[in-house]
Amino acid sequence: MTASNAEQSADFRGPLDVTRAATAVVDAQDTVIGWSPAAQRLLGYRPREIVGRAVSTFLSPGPTPAVPPLHPRSQGNEIRVARHRDGHELIVATAVCPLPGDGEAGRVLVATELKDLRQWESRLALLHGLTTQSPVGLAIYDTDLRLTWCNTAYEREIGRPFAEFRGLRADELYSDGVFVSKGHPPTLDAVMHHVLKTGEPFLDLHFKGRPPSDPTTDHLWSCAYYRLQDPDGHVFGVCEDAFDITDRYKAQQRLALLVEAGRGIGTALDVLVTAEKITEVAVPEFAATVTVDLARAVLEGEVPATSGSAAMSLVRVAGCCSAQDAGRENPGQRPRSPADRVPVEYPSGSPQHRSLSSGGLVLDETTLVVPLRAGNNTLGLVTFVRGTGSATFDSGEVALADELVARTAVSIDNARRFTRERTASLALQRQLLPQHVPEQSAVDVAYRYLPTDDVTGVGGDWFDVIPLSGTRVGLVVGDVVGHGLQAAATMGRLRTTVRAFAQMDMDPVELLSRLDDLVAQSAEEQRSELGTPDGVYADVTTGATCLYAVYDPVSRRCVMARAGHLPPAVVAPDGRPSFPELPAGPPLGLGGLPFESMEIELPVGSLLALFTDGLVEARDRDIDHGLDTLGRVLGDRGASLEDLCDRAVSELLPGGPTADDTALLLVRTRELDTARVTEWELPAEPVAAGRARELATGQLRQWGLEELSFATELVVSELVTNAVRYAEGPIQVRLIRDRTLLCEVADRGHTSPHLRHSGEDDEGGRGLFIVAQLVQRWGTRYTRSGKTIWTEQAFPKTG
Repeated sequence: MTASNAEQSADFRGPLDVTRAATAVVDAQDTVIGWSPAAQRLLGYRPREIVGRAVSTFLSPGPTPAVPPLHPRSQGNEIRVARHRDGHELIVATAVCPLPGDGEAGRVLVATELKDLRQWESRLALLHGLTTQSPVGLAIYDTDLRLTWCNTAYEREIGRPFAEFRGLRADELYSDGVFVSKGHPPTLDAVMHHVLKTGEPFLDLHFKGRPPSDPTTDHLWSCAYYRLQDPDGHVFGVCEDAFDITDRYKAQQRLALLVEAGRGIGTALDVLVTAEKITEVAVPEFAATVTVDLARAVLEGEVPATSGSAAMSLVRVAGCCSAQDAGRENPGQRPRSPADRVPVEYPSGSPQHRSLSSGGLVLDETTLVVPLRAGNNTLGLVTFVRGTGSATFDSGEVALADELVARTAVSIDNARRFTRERTASLALQRQLLPQHVPEQSAVDVAYRYLPTDDVTGVGGDWFDVIPLSGTRVGLVVGDVVGHGLQAAATMGRLRTTVRAFAQMDMDPVELLSRLDDLVAQSAEEQRSELGTPDGVYADVTTGATCLYAVYDPVSRRCVMARAGHLPPAVVAPDGRPSFPELPAGPPLGLGGLPFESMEIELPVGSLLALFTDGLVEARDRDIDHGLDTLGRVLGDRGASLEDLCDRAVSELLPGGPTADDTALLLVRTRELDTARVTEWELPAEPVAAGRARELATGQLRQWGLEELSFATELVVSELVTNAVRYAEGPIQVRLIRDRTLLCEVADRGHTSPHLRHSGEDDEGGRGLFIVAQLVQRWGTRYTRSGKTIWTEQAFPKTG
């Protein structure tokens, strides 16, 4: 039975059927001559009470105008008022059928209550709608699972008249279809056999396939299967309800794709990782191949030029293809380094060229190009391509691609900004840290600096090796709290300040005290500028730590002090490590407690390690364990300083950079022997200047430095004369032959000479000016017992 003949077969056993309705047989004079049991039940008259009486006894003569007419399908029927035997009235629908022939019976009158007829007509309308108008595909299969009936929706789905596919099996109509839902028999035949055998229905099974009417597009149906039985309970088939939910399924897929994109895109502040993520998300669910091309300026953290977008230089940074395209070159194989990336050129008229020219997306058959835009800037292009035979992008998919690319563009722009800021921060930090540590006579040096990871950015750790007068060397390591550009800038300020104070030959305690005062003053000034009412100000300078040490290779003495920093590690020449109990002192800027120094003698070949807490402290490791590991590593006497640095980093930081940056400075001490140092003590008498000239000239002769005798005589004479004139006590004169010739004159006075230009009428005041012209550098350093004036002269150039 098809949809076209369903109307003709839907009227069987209706309410006016003679087998069910109240039936009366009347003669030509409208006298009742026959009465059915159903009539007795409806109107209350027994046959002997009504047979022989007129029809008007229980039925009005004409239609009832107050009641709406019957459905057009009930043509020939009338609505009348009937009277029950007990006197109450009924609204009934009637039908009259003439009886041909010469017998007494003239016609048959059937009647039923109007409400029953109305209900039956509603059911007929429902069946008619399911048959001809419902979007749900309905099909009936017999016990051999061959198609015996279908409605109009099912016919449209197949795309042919029912007569052409009647009797086919379901697996013949959808041979490539599969069930997406789990937990049921795997095939159509198995599902229907199970329903026929057990009577257990299956509801909302999702079936995926391509209907014959649309063989290029996958569809998804929500299917239900239930068994059909006749009134006697005999099974004669199974019914299939199938509702096409492809649009809903696609909408869910798009939503799931957006959710997946939200989880992955933008999770890393890296341009390349973000570009790769959109290709991974979109393949293969959305497209067969996805490529991402970016302007080269974006990779460098810059904004590409807004004009001439069509001529923009693009490079391929990411790509991905589905398994079907795996035989071709993978578009996602990008060069290893930025320098290896070759510009991607698109010919004029290509979808990519048109997109760059217009600034909008371009759909060309199975290729969709969407520009990566951030504000008014085009950062690059994303190209989505579907394979041959696949459906083109519909409007919903174009909108989805636009949303995916918009999210990616925002993330790439954020990563670009981060790249630019991080590059600037790293450049600043590299400039602020020592670029090259000059070779020192006092110590051998090796160092490592590890910036923090890519997420938190640069930090504020620093180290320095500062040449001081008298072949001494200043060693410093410090740590500024926090990360980022502000911490790096603060570190640079502190390092510059420490170098300036160190060049003034301050001892460690005085240097840290002055540094502490400056930090506290800077924090107070910034609070005043901000004007915060509660006085709260998060200054990264406040709370910085620092360790400063001065080593003298002549005396082999090392003086050190620290401001809240970890103490250094000292390894004796025999390999025994120790951590001196150096007074801690408060962190810089807090004040309240004085700083204290410690002086120790270091045998030749001792190892001194200065480091920040990032080297020995970690979330999963106690700091004592880190110190023990460092001491064990540094105890290897046969390893070079460079090897020790590498081993310390590899054992203490096996995973590479951490959330805190790390600085490590290793120095091995040396000693200047007596053959390179000469010292004399002279009385504070006028003849001391002449004696000093004689001693200095003789020593230079032994060292083979006669060419420096004239200048050295003038320097020694002037400095000793000043000491005799303005100071008191004995005078010490020391010559040191190092990389330069050092001359030092020490006395017990605390007044420092000043360089000045004497007037034409002045008889004195020119001596120190002459000294400054003869030497490379000169200066003053103070000790507990007085001061020392020192000079440096370069050695004569050898031919």
